[in-house]
Amino acid sequence: DYHLITLPFSLVEPMSLTPQLLLSGYAHGIFPMATDGEIYWYDPDPRAILPFNRFRMSRSLRRAMKWVRVRDELGDTGESERYFWPTAVRQTKKDELLITANQDFHGVITACADPTRPGAWIDERIITAYTALHQAGFAHSVEVWQHGRLVGGLYGVALRGLFAGEAMFSHATDASKIALVYLIDRLQKRGFTLLDVQFQTDHLAQFGVTEVPRILYQQRLIEAMHVEVTF
Repeated sequence: DYHLITLPFSLVEPMSLTPQLLLSGYAHGIFPMATDGEIYWYDPDPRAILPFNRFRMSRSLRRAMKWVRVRDELGDTGESERYFWPTAVRQTKKDELLITANQDFHGVITACADPTRPGAWIDERIITAYTALHQAGFAHSVEVWQHGRLVGGLYGVALRGLFAGEAMFSHATDASKIALVYLIDRLQKRGFTLLDVQFQTDHLAQFGVTEVPRILYQQRLIEAMHVEVTF
Protein backbone atom coordinates (compact mmCIF):
# COMPACT_ATOMS: atom_id res chain seq x y z
CA ASP A 1 0.00 0.00 0.00
CA TYR A 2 1.18 3.55 -0.63
CA HIS A 3 -0.18 7.06 -0.87
CA LEU A 4 0.12 8.66 -4.28
CA ILE A 5 0.40 12.43 -4.19
CA THR A 6 -0.29 14.50 -7.29
CA LEU A 7 0.92 18.06 -6.90
CA PRO A 8 -1.39 20.86 -8.07
CA PHE A 9 0.93 21.89 -10.88
CA SER A 10 2.55 20.24 -13.87
CA LEU A 11 5.84 18.41 -13.50
CA VAL A 12 6.08 17.49 -17.17
CA GLU A 13 9.01 19.77 -18.00
CA PRO A 14 12.46 18.71 -16.73
CA MET A 15 13.12 22.09 -15.10
CA SER A 16 10.01 21.72 -12.95
CA LEU A 17 11.86 19.22 -10.74
CA THR A 18 14.31 21.73 -9.32
CA PRO A 19 16.84 20.81 -6.64
CA GLN A 20 14.89 22.97 -4.20
CA LEU A 21 11.65 21.12 -4.90
CA LEU A 22 13.32 17.72 -4.62
CA LEU A 23 14.98 18.58 -1.31
CA SER A 24 11.71 19.90 0.06
CA GLY A 25 10.05 16.64 -0.92
CA TYR A 26 12.68 14.48 0.79
CA ALA A 27 12.56 16.66 3.91
CA HIS A 28 8.82 15.92 4.09
CA GLY A 29 9.13 12.21 3.30
CA ILE A 30 7.97 12.13 -0.33
CA PHE A 31 9.84 11.34 -3.55
CA PRO A 32 9.05 11.42 -7.30
CA MET A 33 8.82 8.57 -9.80
CA ALA A 34 7.92 8.65 -13.48
CA THR A 35 5.03 6.36 -14.42
CA ASP A 36 3.20 6.15 -17.76
CA GLY A 37 4.56 9.49 -18.91
CA GLU A 38 3.65 11.35 -15.71
CA ILE A 39 5.64 12.18 -12.59
CA TYR A 40 4.01 11.37 -9.28
CA TRP A 41 5.09 11.88 -5.69
CA TYR A 42 5.03 8.84 -3.42
CA ASP A 43 4.59 8.55 0.33
CA PRO A 44 4.71 4.79 1.10
CA ASP A 45 2.98 3.37 4.14
CA PRO A 46 4.63 1.28 5.42
CA ARG A 47 8.07 2.68 4.57
CA ALA A 48 11.10 0.46 4.02
CA ILE A 49 14.27 1.41 5.88
CA LEU A 50 17.54 -0.36 6.58
CA PRO A 51 18.62 0.09 10.21
CA PHE A 52 22.39 -0.08 10.38
CA ASN A 53 22.27 -2.44 13.36
CA ARG A 54 20.15 -4.91 11.38
CA PHE A 55 22.34 -5.05 8.31
CA ARG A 56 23.51 -8.54 7.41
CA MET A 57 25.58 -10.17 4.68
CA SER A 58 25.62 -13.66 3.25
CA ARG A 59 28.81 -15.73 3.51
CA SER A 60 29.34 -15.53 -0.23
CA LEU A 61 29.12 -11.74 -0.13
CA ARG A 62 31.59 -11.61 2.75
CA ARG A 63 34.01 -13.67 0.68
CA ALA A 64 33.54 -11.39 -2.30
CA MET A 65 34.26 -8.29 -0.18
CA LYS A 66 37.76 -9.58 0.54
CA TRP A 67 38.75 -8.72 -3.03
CA VAL A 68 37.15 -5.29 -3.15
CA ARG A 69 39.35 -2.23 -3.24
CA VAL A 70 38.22 1.32 -2.47
CA ARG A 71 39.56 4.46 -4.08
CA ASP A 72 39.27 7.21 -1.51
CA GLU A 73 38.76 10.84 -2.43
CA LEU A 74 41.58 12.87 -0.93
CA GLY A 75 40.99 16.20 -2.63
CA ASP A 76 44.18 17.95 -3.73
CA THR A 77 46.37 15.34 -2.06
CA GLY A 78 45.61 12.78 -4.76
CA GLU A 79 43.99 9.36 -4.62
CA SER A 80 44.61 6.36 -2.42
CA GLU A 81 43.46 2.79 -2.94
CA ARG A 82 42.94 0.30 -0.14
CA TYR A 83 41.23 -3.00 0.45
CA PHE A 84 37.76 -2.59 1.93
CA TRP A 85 38.79 -5.19 4.53
CA PRO A 86 42.56 -4.64 4.82
CA THR A 87 43.09 -7.41 7.41
CA ALA A 88 41.16 -10.13 5.56
CA VAL A 89 43.03 -13.31 4.66
CA ARG A 90 43.30 -13.67 0.88
CA GLN A 91 44.30 -17.06 -0.47
CA THR A 92 42.98 -17.83 -3.94
CA LYS A 93 43.54 -14.85 -6.22
CA LYS A 94 40.35 -13.47 -7.74
CA ASP A 95 39.46 -10.57 -9.99
CA GLU A 96 39.45 -7.44 -7.89
CA LEU A 97 36.63 -4.94 -8.00
CA LEU A 98 37.15 -1.24 -7.38
CA ILE A 99 34.70 1.02 -5.55
CA THR A 100 34.52 4.77 -6.05
CA ALA A 101 32.06 7.45 -5.00
CA ASN A 102 30.73 10.30 -7.15
CA GLN A 103 33.06 9.48 -10.05
CA ASP A 104 30.41 8.59 -12.66
CA PHE A 105 26.98 9.73 -11.49
CA HIS A 106 25.68 9.91 -15.05
CA GLY A 107 26.86 6.38 -15.81
CA VAL A 108 25.15 5.02 -12.72
CA ILE A 109 21.79 6.76 -13.12
CA THR A 110 21.72 5.93 -16.83
CA ALA A 111 22.34 2.24 -16.10
CA CYS A 112 19.63 2.31 -13.43
CA ALA A 113 17.25 3.86 -15.98
CA ASP A 114 17.50 0.91 -18.40
CA PRO A 115 13.94 0.79 -19.83
CA THR A 116 14.12 -2.99 -20.26
CA ARG A 117 14.31 -3.50 -16.49
CA PRO A 118 11.06 -4.58 -14.79
CA GLY A 119 9.27 -1.66 -13.17
CA ALA A 120 11.48 0.95 -14.84
CA TRP A 121 10.54 4.41 -13.52
CA ILE A 122 13.53 6.63 -14.35
CA ASP A 123 13.04 8.75 -17.46
CA GLU A 124 14.95 11.68 -18.94
CA ARG A 125 13.20 14.16 -16.64
CA ILE A 126 14.31 12.20 -13.58
CA ILE A 127 17.86 11.92 -14.96
CA THR A 128 18.00 15.66 -15.64
CA ALA A 129 16.60 16.55 -12.21
CA TYR A 130 18.88 14.28 -10.20
CA THR A 131 21.92 15.26 -12.24
CA ALA A 132 21.24 18.85 -11.20
CA LEU A 133 20.83 17.66 -7.61
CA HIS A 134 24.17 15.85 -7.90
CA GLN A 135 25.82 19.00 -9.20
CA ALA A 136 24.35 20.84 -6.21
CA GLY A 137 26.02 18.34 -3.87
CA PHE A 138 22.99 16.40 -2.62
CA ALA A 139 22.69 13.39 -4.95
CA HIS A 140 25.52 10.87 -4.79
CA SER A 141 26.62 7.72 -6.56
CA VAL A 142 28.65 4.66 -5.66
CA GLU A 143 30.39 2.94 -8.56
CA VAL A 144 31.76 -0.59 -8.86
CA TRP A 145 34.41 -1.16 -11.54
CA GLN A 146 35.92 -4.30 -13.06
CA HIS A 147 38.87 -3.98 -15.43
CA GLY A 148 38.01 -0.30 -15.89
CA ARG A 149 34.37 -0.98 -16.80
CA LEU A 150 31.40 0.19 -14.73
CA VAL A 151 29.65 -3.03 -13.67
CA GLY A 152 27.44 -1.93 -10.80
CA GLY A 153 26.44 0.86 -8.51
CA LEU A 154 23.71 2.85 -6.85
CA TYR A 155 22.65 6.43 -6.30
CA GLY A 156 20.61 8.34 -3.77
CA VAL A 157 20.02 11.61 -1.99
CA ALA A 158 21.84 12.77 1.14
CA LEU A 159 20.05 15.42 3.18
CA ARG A 160 21.42 16.04 6.67
CA GLY A 161 21.21 12.69 8.51
CA LEU A 162 19.05 11.04 5.82
CA PHE A 163 20.27 9.01 2.88
CA ALA A 164 17.46 8.04 0.53
CA GLY A 165 18.49 5.21 -1.76
CA GLU A 166 16.94 5.61 -5.20
CA ALA A 167 18.11 2.77 -7.44
CA MET A 168 20.91 0.29 -8.06
CA PHE A 169 22.10 -1.88 -10.92
CA SER A 170 24.42 -4.82 -11.46
CA HIS A 171 26.19 -6.12 -14.57
CA ALA A 172 28.50 -8.46 -12.63
CA THR A 173 27.96 -10.94 -9.81
CA ASP A 174 27.16 -9.17 -6.52
CA ALA A 175 28.16 -5.74 -7.90
CA SER A 176 25.11 -3.88 -6.57
CA LYS A 177 25.37 -5.73 -3.25
CA ILE A 178 29.00 -4.69 -2.94
CA ALA A 179 28.00 -1.07 -3.60
CA LEU A 180 25.41 -1.33 -0.82
CA VAL A 181 27.94 -2.74 1.66
CA TYR A 182 30.26 0.17 0.94
CA LEU A 183 27.41 2.68 1.21
CA ILE A 184 26.34 1.43 4.64
CA ASP A 185 29.91 1.47 5.91
CA ARG A 186 30.37 5.03 4.66
CA LEU A 187 27.08 6.27 6.10
CA GLN A 188 27.81 4.79 9.52
CA LYS A 189 31.30 6.25 9.66
CA ARG A 190 30.01 9.70 8.72
CA GLY A 191 27.18 9.75 11.23
CA PHE A 192 24.05 9.29 9.12
CA THR A 193 21.07 8.06 11.12
CA LEU A 194 18.44 7.03 8.54
CA LEU A 195 18.78 4.92 5.39
CA ASP A 196 15.50 5.03 3.47
CA VAL A 197 15.03 2.42 0.74
CA GLN A 198 11.39 3.36 0.09
CA PHE A 199 9.83 -0.01 -0.77
CA GLN A 200 10.46 -3.50 0.59
CA THR A 201 11.55 -6.14 -1.95
CA ASP A 202 12.72 -9.73 -1.69
CA HIS A 203 16.15 -8.58 -2.84
CA LEU A 204 16.44 -5.96 -0.08
CA ALA A 205 14.95 -8.17 2.63
CA GLN A 206 18.10 -10.32 2.68
CA PHE A 207 20.09 -7.36 4.01
CA GLY A 208 17.83 -6.68 6.98
CA VAL A 209 15.48 -4.11 5.46
CA THR A 210 12.37 -3.65 7.56
CA GLU A 211 9.10 -1.76 7.16
CA VAL A 212 7.85 0.88 9.58
CA PRO A 213 4.54 2.78 9.72
CA ARG A 214 4.55 6.21 8.11
CA ILE A 215 4.17 7.95 11.46
CA LEU A 216 7.31 6.25 12.80
CA TYR A 217 9.21 7.04 9.61
CA GLN A 218 8.24 10.69 9.94
CA GLN A 219 9.54 10.74 13.51
CA ARG A 220 12.88 9.29 12.41
CA LEU A 221 13.00 11.70 9.49
CA ILE A 222 12.53 14.68 11.81
CA GLU A 223 15.37 13.40 13.98
CA ALA A 224 17.59 12.95 10.91
CA MET A 225 16.91 16.53 9.79
CA HIS A 226 18.62 17.72 12.98
CA VAL A 227 21.83 15.80 12.23
CA GLU A 228 24.60 17.75 10.48
CA VAL A 229 26.70 15.33 8.43
CA THR A 230 28.10 15.18 4.91
CA PHE A 231 28.40 12.31 2.45
